[in-house]
Amino acid sequence: MIVIHGRNALSSIALAMALMAVGASGSASASPRAAAQGGVQAKLEYCETCHGEGGQGFYGYYAIPRLAGQQPGYILNQLRDFTSGLRTHPIMGNVARGVNPPMYGAIAAHFHSMNSPPLGGGGGGDAKLGHYIFTNGLPESNVPACWACHGPDAHGVREIPRLAGQLPAYIEKTMASWEAERSRKSAGGLAALMVPTTHNLTRAQIAAVAAYVSGLR
Repeated sequence: MIVIHGRNALSSIALAMALMAVGASGSASASPRAAAQGGVQAKLEYCETCHGEGGQGFYGYYAIPRLAGQQPGYILNQLRDFTSGLRTHPIMGNVARGVNPPMYGAIAAHFHSMNSPPLGGGGGGDAKLGHYIFTNGLPESNVPACWACHGPDAHGVREIPRLAGQLPAYIEKTMASWEAERSRKSAGGLAALMVPTTHNLTRAQIAAVAAYVSGLR
């Protein structure tokens, strides 16, 4: 934590010196670009203080989700929803409102490009059962196969999130209390598709799916 804050301080000093140098040389056209790049880098470093080095996720007071390899469209939607209030969270609401919307794309692309290994730990579900549900669903409970939306490798598709490598404790918490944070209008209305699925899975089945997808690369 201290190291990262130190990097932020050094980045700020370096940026200020660069802008002073630009002003002295009379090349003012370069300063907006330098400021934007410095701002994005500072935000990325700030993101990793909670979401873990390399965006792997982090086990703290509660599980903080993995961002590495996440679909850019999903990240963009979540930042917009946190900012607008369609998705609520005591920390992320304020964090998202502190990010300039023009930075969203760069932040989303940065984390999507990461290929950090799964962090592991934090789950004890039946991965074999999870694989079955992911592949076949539970037709008798009106639960579709997870891969039909999240892709056969669980890497997600456009606005539909990647599940591969996600912290199992985060998946369990999210699916068990889906509507506590999300409006059905969030993520462009896609969040509503998960409501019946989460309602029709038992806690043991949710833990099983979480155990399976958390180990995927």
